[in-house]
Amino acid sequence: MILVVNPSTRSFLHARHQGADPTTRQVGRGSLGGGFIRDVLIDSLPPATLLDRRYYTLAAIGGVIAFALSKYLRRIEAAITMLDTIGLSAFAVIGASEALESGLGVAPAALLGVVTAVGGGTIRDMLVRQVPSVLSSGLYAIPALVGATVTVTAIQLGVYGLPAALGAASACFLIRTLGLHFSIDAPEPPETRRRR
Repeated sequence: MILVVNPSTRSFLHARHQGADPTTRQVGRGSLGGGFIRDVLIDSLPPATLLDRRYYTLAAIGGVIAFALSKYLRRIEAAITMLDTIGLSAFAVIGASEALESGLGVAPAALLGVVTAVGGGTIRDMLVRQVPSVLSSGLYAIPALVGATVTVTAIQLGVYGLPAALGAASACFLIRTLGLHFSIDAPEPPETRRRR
């Protein structure tokens, strides 16, 4: 439940910070976008988010909570960021395992794990006319790629189960948390650094 509600809350805060209308444009996109994209790409139609009303109901609940408590949410932004990191980790693992289960190869499945993890936030950023955070700064896609790669590797080796899924999610979580704590950005190409 919290994996769907928290991204709605994060999307609301992000839209509010960017001056966009958070209630009509953002709420569901931050929490449902990545899974929606994955399901379309693996031809799992209609997407699970449209078949199971719990997904969009929870996204709407997250939006309503964020709207009602918006003046208090800034105070707990660190907790929301931590929950967002948990969501990133879980969605990377879930997305990769579902993509591999659908018959995709190892590399495409890992890539779709990343898309599942970062897709909603990317859609959210684009809707508020901002360079998606996955492209601009911070360790965001890299931790998701690590988590997704560990997941597909464990599945291919026949050792996937709850411990392997938790290990993959933990790797993603740890890398993202360290990146946030130490303000680590993804490495830039040498040519880019010379121009500055």
